[in-house]
Amino acid sequence: MSADVKEVEDAPQVVPIERSFWGRYGARISVWAARVVLVAVVLLVWQWAADRWFDVIFTSRPSEIWDRLVEWQQDGILWSNTWVTIQEIIYGFAVGAAAGVLSGFVLASATLLYRVLDPFVMALYSIPKVALAPLFIVWFGIGMHMKVLLAAATVFFLVFLNTVAGVREVDRGLIDAVRLMGGGRWHVTLKVVLPASMTGVLTGLKVAIPYALIGAVIGELVASNRGLGYLINDAAAQFDTAGVFATLVVLSVIAAVLNLLVGLLDRRLSRWKPLEARR
Repeated sequence: MSADVKEVEDAPQVVPIERSFWGRYGARISVWAARVVLVAVVLLVWQWAADRWFDVIFTSRPSEIWDRLVEWQQDGILWSNTWVTIQEIIYGFAVGAAAGVLSGFVLASATLLYRVLDPFVMALYSIPKVALAPLFIVWFGIGMHMKVLLAAATVFFLVFLNTVAGVREVDRGLIDAVRLMGGGRWHVTLKVVLPASMTGVLTGLKVAIPYALIGAVIGELVASNRGLGYLINDAAAQFDTAGVFATLVVLSVIAAVLNLLVGLLDRRLSRWKPLEARR
């Protein structure tokens, strides 16, 4: 018997494990079922407790919120204003995330430059973004550009700081190993720094999603004549609690969908990780 045949026989054999449908998806189904039950219980208790435990004028009812959503949908008010806000969120998130990732990689790679700029970046990050809204109105007016840039400014710092953290935490041993094998700066960046720092980048993107929404809505609340923030202002001015809650429901759905998309991207880019690290 040759050495090659002996090595093949001694090698560990991979035996595929056949799992049932419930074995593969049971945990996920249980989690989603628990979420649905929790939401249903909260809505039922809210519906029953309205005008029994608290004044319905201040809290409305789930049935009234649903009626308001249906009414706005039929009038076209809901979709037209929702689309405006979605555009502001997407554009603001894209601009802020792209600028944050690019700046994070560049500054994290230039150690001296990062040390010089670090206190100034943190000072700008500490400024409440709502305080920028009046300034952006003066510069860009009350149109969509102001909301997009306010959302981008909010997203930028979160993505930037997480990207910098991801790049600076790359294992130096891996970088040295690539260099010892003759790899240049470009090889180190593509083969080591970029994949290893992806966790920090994706964390920044996940954290920044709700803040993109917050930035856009804050801009609409400060000055706007369309968008979901405008609907909130209009409903609050008429003391229409159902309208305010209906708008908040739409904003929650938008945030959930955006988080789902980033989660799918995370799982696709994290296939190289162990299964436990992907959860």
